[in-house]
Amino acid sequence: MGFADQRFNVNLSILFTELPLLERPAAAAAAGFTAVELWWPWIDSPTPEQSELDALKAAIEDAGVRLTGLNFYAGQLPGPDRGALSIPGAESDRFRANIDVAADFAASLGCTALNALYGNRVEGVDPAEQDRLALENLVLAARAADRIGAILLIEALNAPESPRYPLVSAPAAIAVVDKVNEATGLGNAKFLMDLYHLSMNGEDLPQVIDAYAAKTGHVQIADNPGRGAPGTGSLPLEELLDRLGKTGYDGWIGLEYKPGDAPSAQSFSWLPAEARAAR
Repeated sequence: MGFADQRFNVNLSILFTELPLLERPAAAAAAGFTAVELWWPWIDSPTPEQSELDALKAAIEDAGVRLTGLNFYAGQLPGPDRGALSIPGAESDRFRANIDVAADFAASLGCTALNALYGNRVEGVDPAEQDRLALENLVLAARAADRIGAILLIEALNAPESPRYPLVSAPAAIAVVDKVNEATGLGNAKFLMDLYHLSMNGEDLPQVIDAYAAKTGHVQIADNPGRGAPGTGSLPLEELLDRLGKTGYDGWIGLEYKPGDAPSAQSFSWLPAEARAAR
């Protein structure tokens, strides 16, 4: 086994960002990839003009790539925010306004995975209140995802880079996954296993894989330290993905790493060209 046996997609919100958004799908295709994923691209608007949605849809379709993952509105990302759904007031309202917009856009491209970032703790707000609001919003998101035949992803981030984000371990994210599934009865909430974030938290990655692969709906990778391409750090990513495959996981592996100073197209030398097209 090895990298050549995986199904990779390219995250166009961290790779190819030297290009305008609408040029990135074609750039990923030119690099040999056939699948992409995105954070919510309109960081200032949960409800962009239909013409903007249509332009991005056309860019993805014209490039001949498949959209396999999309974030719901998450505030300023990249930036100080880590989601909106647990933040009372305007940000929660923005998340709710975005739910059907994001789901309908995903459905228009056959995308069946929607990621909902939990949001930071807010000073002066009871964490229990934030968690109640989060569950309400995640239930709404899970139902919208189910409407289009998609899964809802819950992601753990890492404490050093996201100190106010409450889900900074695999068990913490899994607990939310279980609560959402219990509340909806749909069973479509899944864990987003980001091996970079979990390694930054010092978690035992083989143990996490063995314990939670069955509840995992998507995987993302970057090396550590540095959040660069595989081979730039010390994580045994090839071995970890092989272990994941042996558990039965056969889903997408999102490339969510920083390309470094060179153009993004030069950051894929670790992956043979013939292994980039999804099978």
